[in-house]
Amino acid sequence: MSVTSNLFSAMKNLIYISLLLFVFACDKKSSPVITQSNVKEVLTRYGQENLETDVTIETKLGVIKIHLFEDTPLHRANFIKLIKDDYYHDAEFYRIVTGFVVQGGDMSKTYSYLIPAEFNPNHYHKKGAVAMARSDDNNPAMESSSTEFYIMQGSKYAEEDIDLDASNEGLKLTPQQRKDYLTLGGDMSLDQKYTVFGEVVEGLDVVDKLANVKVYGEKPLQKVPFKISITKK
Repeated sequence: MSVTSNLFSAMKNLIYISLLLFVFACDKKSSPVITQSNVKEVLTRYGQENLETDVTIETKLGVIKIHLFEDTPLHRANFIKLIKDDYYHDAEFYRIVTGFVVQGGDMSKTYSYLIPAEFNPNHYHKKGAVAMARSDDNNPAMESSSTEFYIMQGSKYAEEDIDLDASNEGLKLTPQQRKDYLTLGGDMSLDQKYTVFGEVVEGLDVVDKLANVKVYGEKPLQKVPFKISITKK
């Protein structure tokens, strides 16, 4: 076989391999880009294609397992997307307020879009509630941060104070909510102001450990990194 024939054959093989790589790249689904104008559409579609509702947070102080609510579909879909996109790989609990919340995310790479509020009276800030943080400035619709979340620790309400506190917040507690705030604790002042989209189902003791690390102001003296993954069935 001549040198020309060998060269032609090699070129054919290279073109064939290139075409295969191109087809593979086109077939591979890329994670959709979210903007403020398409946030509802993209997250609705993503949620329909990604149905996971349980995630695991691993910390140096233990493991927390969380169930995400299906009736807060935009927040659930967004959280699952962040996890699958490996957004939280360098994340940490950077704000800790004992008796209130542990808040986490990655402040070095926040996204600009906000998630429309999904307030639900059945989801409230009892101990173990998982909610998205948000800015109070220029945010009349109380839309959520796309990336920063918190886990409620709170404190137990006293029997003689709970009804007055609820009234002052404009809340009408169900018997179950009243029981949870009395026995588990939480902070009802955040109810219907920040979207609760999940709850801790295992690891409330770890939440307590995190909430009691040493801090300067609200910042931990030592970094408190974490990893989040989809819970394996």
